[in-house]
This record gives sequence, C-alpha cells and structure tokens, in this order.
Amino acid sequence: MSKRTIMLVCSAGMSTSLLVTKMQKAAQNKKIVAEIFAVSASEADQQVASKIIDVILLGPQVRFMKGKFEEKYGLKGIPIDVINMTDYGRMDGEKVLEQAEKIMNKL
Repeated sequence: MSKRTIMLVCSAGMSTSLLVTKMQKAAQNKKIVAEIFAVSASEADQQVASKIIDVILLGPQVRFMKGKFEEKYGLKGIPIDVINMTDYGRMDGEKVLEQAEKIMNKL
C-alpha cells in the first residue's frame, strides 16, 4: 500500500493537533502508511503546492470554506470534506481516519 497524505485544515492549525496524533495512532494500529498533518486555512496553499495531498479534511469551524477549497483544489483532483462535528468534538481519530479512507478509496 502506498503512503497517503491527509491534510486537516482548521482556523489556526492548532486545534486539530490532538486529532492528528489520535489519527496517526489509529493508522499505526491499522498498519496504514500515512502522513497526517494539520495546517491553518492560510497555510493550505503552501502545503498543496509543495506536496501531493490525497485528501483535505476541514475542521467544523471552517466548514464555511468548503466551497472555496473545492474551487481551488477540486481541479487538482483533491477531494475535500468536512470532518463530522461529533467525531471532531470527541477527538475520535479512528472515525476521522475512516472518513478519510472512504474518500480516498473512492478515487
């Protein structure tokens, strides 16, 4: 299985850091090779320009930006979704990883 890159986006890039850690642990437990990281919305362009991103997950607090992200990155073939608010609130790394997997498996 090839390495997957999952980018989480939130308003400041900090509130998702705990979720990233939990997702990394869930990926390790499932033997999934993935780079999972979080950035602020303002840093997203730089990350997309510098690496291949397989999926972008938006934190619920920036869900209003989904249309803007789809316009910018949809043409590059990067799927974008909003993290389920309950899973985000619970910091359920396993559920959010499953959400990312489902999106990537559709490709």
